[in-house]
Amino acid sequence: MKKFGIKEVVAIGIGTALFVALTEVQIPLGFIPNTALQPRAALLAFMAAVFGPIVGGAVGLIGHALGDALFYGSVWWSWVFPEAVFGIAMGVFAAKFAIKDGDFGKKQIVLFNVVQVVANAVAWILVAPLLDIVIYAEPANKVFAQGFWAFLGNIIIAGILGTLIAVGYSKIGAKSSSLAKED
Repeated sequence: MKKFGIKEVVAIGIGTALFVALTEVQIPLGFIPNTALQPRAALLAFMAAVFGPIVGGAVGLIGHALGDALFYGSVWWSWVFPEAVFGIAMGVFAAKFAIKDGDFGKKQIVLFNVVQVVANAVAWILVAPLLDIVIYAEPANKVFAQGFWAFLGNIIIAGILGTLIAVGYSKIGAKSSSLAKED
């Protein structure tokens, strides 16, 4: 297992700050209350896919909790924990995505998107609604609809924007990182 070091701590700090900043960047889904398309889903998918499950889980958990607290005045824990679940699930496959190595090709893009769809389904169609019911006694029909639309929005954002960020980083960032190692 890869050791946890300063790069990962910095990634958690930067990822969390960006995640919180992106909390207010959203396109509301007017027909489903409290649900919107948010680019922070792509950021989390990317951070987890590059830095692994600890960074993904921490950025999802801390970023969502701080974003809720700062922008909405309270933390909706039943949606914070699924964000961490998503980050951890994406991060488990970080080595297979090979983004850091500059090898994020067609096979890895397909894997990235299959994993993000499954991880989003678990987080938003299963975990979030169940926690809404258990923690807040929310009506099942409402929370499962919200969870489905959050899932759909997140797979679109992570699938398009997350993939583009990962491709760009793999082509540019990974090469500049390897050049820095050579110096």
